[in-house]
Amino acid sequence: MRIVREQTVYQLTFLPRFFPVNAYLVEEEDSLTVIDAGLPHSVKGILAAARRIGKPVARIVLTHAHGDHIGALDALKQALPEAKVFISERDARLLGGDVSLDGNEPSTPIRGDVPKPGAVKTKPDVLLRDGDRVGSLLAVATPGHTPGSMSFLDTRNRALIAGDAMQTRGGVAVSGQVKPWFPFPAMATWNKQAALDSVRKLKELRPSLLAVGHGRMLKNPAQAIDRAIAEAERHFTEKRSEPTHASNRS
Repeated sequence: MRIVREQTVYQLTFLPRFFPVNAYLVEEEDSLTVIDAGLPHSVKGILAAARRIGKPVARIVLTHAHGDHIGALDALKQALPEAKVFISERDARLLGGDVSLDGNEPSTPIRGDVPKPGAVKTKPDVLLRDGDRVGSLLAVATPGHTPGSMSFLDTRNRALIAGDAMQTRGGVAVSGQVKPWFPFPAMATWNKQAALDSVRKLKELRPSLLAVGHGRMLKNPAQAIDRAIAEAERHFTEKRSEPTHASNRS
């Protein structure tokens, strides 16, 4: 496990050389917030990092309900029974194994490693909506990777933990845009247009730091976010301009 600190954010990276999966600790005055629970074996590293910082974990926050972000959730909750678990109201359904779509949602199928019904024993204590607060963090609805994906902005310093709304591994990209050196977030993305709209929303927050589920943290990420948005927009334009070939029958 690799640990990197920027401002109030500690990035814990598991399997950093091969398939980097990030969990985060956000430091409050008297406690810590875990953001994402990584892989099943991540529990020891998360607890060890919290002990090293020397503050209790009061909150476990999930950006979305894919397996590489909830893997250690049950073990963490067992080790930290007083910690409250937070997830978006929408992705709480995914956490329970429900992959159905709402009538007003795009009909693209939900992708990625969603748990089977009943596989996750932990029940969330708080269901989040856009604009809610979790300690110093502002919850920001950023659907696209999953229908209920959320990002979290530290209101003290504008550090942004964006889950899989973006990636930096293999190149900075909006969720759903394939980076050949690390294509996995794109392969697990539910809706590319929603993902692009969400990153446009994140840009307006003017983050000082971008921290994502896969890849290193970026300081002063505005230009990188702009380039990622422009790349995603270009891909959409190119796709719309592709000719459609209808077969002619005689």
